[in-house]
Amino acid sequence: MSRGVLIHDLPEQERPRERLAALGADAIPNAELIAILLRTGTKGVSAIHVAQELLARFKTLENLAKASLEDLRKTKGIGRDKAIALKSAFTLALRMAREIRTEAPLLDTPERVADLLREEMRLETVERFQVLLLNTRRRLILVDKLSQGTLDSLLVHARDVFRSAIAANAAAVVLAHNHPSGDPTPSESDIKVTRDLIRAGQLLKIEVLDHVIVGRATQERSKDYVSLRELGYFYS
Repeated sequence: MSRGVLIHDLPEQERPRERLAALGADAIPNAELIAILLRTGTKGVSAIHVAQELLARFKTLENLAKASLEDLRKTKGIGRDKAIALKSAFTLALRMAREIRTEAPLLDTPERVADLLREEMRLETVERFQVLLLNTRRRLILVDKLSQGTLDSLLVHARDVFRSAIAANAAAVVLAHNHPSGDPTPSESDIKVTRDLIRAGQLLKIEVLDHVIVGRATQERSKDYVSLRELGYFYS
């Protein structure tokens, strides 16, 4: 395309937006995708030509994505607003790429649950009850921090535990809380709450996989956590 041929002078079916709508984004070259973001070129120069100049100058899309606003504006036809639009679009793309590369943690063992929660829980001076929501592959969706205080003095209701699980379409949950005393041995209240929530989960078709209590390791106790499932409370 000649730099003097503006997009609005092209036949409608050859314009970048119409081509993307008709053919899909994957069929459109990078310069035309960038031209869509730019919307317009500059006097006598099309947006596609400006996009081609950007690609020629920065060599790769990665370099273009990392360019500062000041560097972008050094290309003729790129003013403040166009530079901001480009920076916004490429930053979103980079963030999406990081999300894709960083898969949610796998929580298929009590050790992995303890590893996830240990650093945060060791700072707590009171008990904090949390529910870890998992998908069908036992990967974390989110951690729902429900309440703090001892389970003796807390009323842990099934509706509170499973509300976010239902909203997040979780396949399973892991219960977790800390013992600030350092001793992760479950109390009678811990055991009762666990059994009540297991039954509630069965009614809702959301499996309660475990209840992990985090404390501190000692010379006599190598682990700083216990799993009520490993202790047999899920089977009795």
